[in-house]
Amino acid sequence: MSQQQLIQTSFPASVRRLDNGLTFIHQEISTTPVVVADVWVRAGAVLEPEPWFGMAHFLEHMIFKGTTTLAPRMFDYKIENKGGVSHAATSYDYAHYSLTTAAPDLADTLPHLGELLLNAAIPEDEFIRERDVVLEEIRSCHDDPDWIGFQSLNKSIYQNHPYGRCILGTEQELMQQSPAAMRCFHRAHYQPQNITVVVVGGIAQQPAWELVNRSFADFAEPSDCPQSQEVAEPVIAGIQRQELYLPRIEQARLLMAWVVPGVKQIRTAYGLDLLSVLLAEGRTSRLVRHLREELQLVQGICSNFSLQKESSLFTITAWLEPENLDKVEYLIRTHLHDLQITGISEQEIARTRRLLCNEYAFSIETPNQVAGLYGYYNTIAQAELAVTYPQQIQSFDAQELQQLAKQYLSPQNYAVTVLKPCQ
Repeated sequence: MSQQQLIQTSFPASVRRLDNGLTFIHQEISTTPVVVADVWVRAGAVLEPEPWFGMAHFLEHMIFKGTTTLAPRMFDYKIENKGGVSHAATSYDYAHYSLTTAAPDLADTLPHLGELLLNAAIPEDEFIRERDVVLEEIRSCHDDPDWIGFQSLNKSIYQNHPYGRCILGTEQELMQQSPAAMRCFHRAHYQPQNITVVVVGGIAQQPAWELVNRSFADFAEPSDCPQSQEVAEPVIAGIQRQELYLPRIEQARLLMAWVVPGVKQIRTAYGLDLLSVLLAEGRTSRLVRHLREELQLVQGICSNFSLQKESSLFTITAWLEPENLDKVEYLIRTHLHDLQITGISEQEIARTRRLLCNEYAFSIETPNQVAGLYGYYNTIAQAELAVTYPQQIQSFDAQELQQLAKQYLSPQNYAVTVLKPCQ
């Protein structure tokens, strides 16, 4: 089923394109005095050419270091002086900048965010100072065993693909970067055709449209930046295993992963979400009930489906004593086999539908959540898909879910990373 066929629900926002190619999405919520402006840029880590790994995230930091007309830290001062809040994040598929403010103050604050995004100066002295901040962020991650485990699992699966790299980069990679290279990356990718601006809250469409037109008008000429290499999606044949021994951890970790489709197969993604909840969300889910509640072999166990643009991961993670690792991995494989052979009861499907539809309802309660949902979907696919989720979740039956489990969650083909305490 194509994405266009999935879009049957009425989309409550308007989607327009500026003359320069930038996408503008607006939804008025007249009952709130707050406005959220979310800016999503297709400039994530997947676009980094070698040796500029870590550049996209580092640039997110440097965006806030001013322009020729806006001094470093003045943006934060101007936003906070109005009582507003700003956030930013970088992923493999995007960079994301969010501004929340009282509705009357958007006209005084959004132009500053536009100025930073379009005209980032990336001054050399600030570059050196902020590099130390990012390096400290990298070092702090290496104190987190769960981060180490997932990063090692990712790297073992996506060996030659950008999804296998750390978004932060490494210390060695950051030390090789320069302000000139970052300006090149910025001018190449922070262009209107790569940007979605979402405005949600207490502002009508026309004034929001005019404000976005003014704030995102004067883009620099694109630079001729080196391109990232296209790499085929990985295929796991057999069981790909690695073990790591870490100091300062008391419990072992078992991480199992399957490569599954990206957003182009959105129907499959929705089904895998259901299977993730069915397996390991809540005390009555299969793995939690059996391995934690009944056998008490794990302290905790969870499943996660992480949707990405090019390909995604379906993971099962357990926290347990080292002596139980082999038994728990075997039992997880047995559950996957049973799922594919014996099928799924209507009671289980009803529970998973209910949980996911409720989670979706809770995820669109605020203007921030709505704006983020629209921007995310429009960046990796199409904004209108954001509202199809509940309808699609409700439409799955046992036979379709069983077929998805057979096709994607093989007990014989997966990657596993084990973390053990040092002896």
